[in-house]
Amino acid sequence: MADNNLAGLVTTSCQQRVTVVEQEQLARSTYRICLRCPDIAKQIVPGQFFMIRVPDSADPLLGRPFALFDVYEENGEVVGLDFGYVVVGKITNIMADWQPGQEVEIWGPLGNGFPEPSGGSLMMIAGGIGQTPFLATAREALGLHQYPNRKTDSRPTDVTLCYGARSKEYLAGLELFDLPGLNLEITTDDGSAGHHGLVTQLLKKSIVEGNAPDRVYTCGPVPMMKAVRDICLEANIPSWLSLETPMACGFGACFSCVTRVRMPDGEWDYHRTCVEGPVFPGAALELD
Repeated sequence: MADNNLAGLVTTSCQQRVTVVEQEQLARSTYRICLRCPDIAKQIVPGQFFMIRVPDSADPLLGRPFALFDVYEENGEVVGLDFGYVVVGKITNIMADWQPGQEVEIWGPLGNGFPEPSGGSLMMIAGGIGQTPFLATAREALGLHQYPNRKTDSRPTDVTLCYGARSKEYLAGLELFDLPGLNLEITTDDGSAGHHGLVTQLLKKSIVEGNAPDRVYTCGPVPMMKAVRDICLEANIPSWLSLETPMACGFGACFSCVTRVRMPDGEWDYHRTCVEGPVFPGAALELD
């Protein structure tokens, strides 16, 4: 069984102005944006995040956190990264109008990442925009990209992404997950694509059929992640949750993103999602 380690990844974050390279719409109200930022992109690992801010503007004043979708390369060299977002508020409405060549403020990489994938089977479970961190995670697990400070000796024998959304029109970036060796399973609440039902039903099904994964990574709405965590606890499957807690600073100064974590001695403590997270062992979290 993998070690439920609460230690974060040590990286050197930086703040800089970077350039928008490309933007495309992936699904209803959902976009993917690509930024040229080699200094940051060369350090980031799957599961980490970064903060984005509109430059030369006090409205909105604070930046917003976004998880890495993946890095991109030119001539075999990592030169930038991209991320996905849903238009839901002021800054994401502004972002939807960003054009190639426009400058934005970014700082990162921030937080920890998912544990390095090892032998056995890995199941990633995503809901809503929660598929975002799993492109890089899948590429690493499949041996398609080597990220810095990672030395995976034994890769998973089976890698599956279970991705659920309200309906077909909200499924974002499916073509990006057309990766050799990746098992992609889709669910929709209304049955318009894939399995008709909740994405957590796929995890239950795998357990009932005797194909339970050796470890589970999940990201998405809190009720979904709590259900995943509870199913895994009952089946004695290690799980890791990537929290999407609102943040103000992104580097631990404001303590606005704390979550309750059970310590090795059994006592509860508050940890900052932006520093000790955003990825936590499911067994250590108290979720409302």
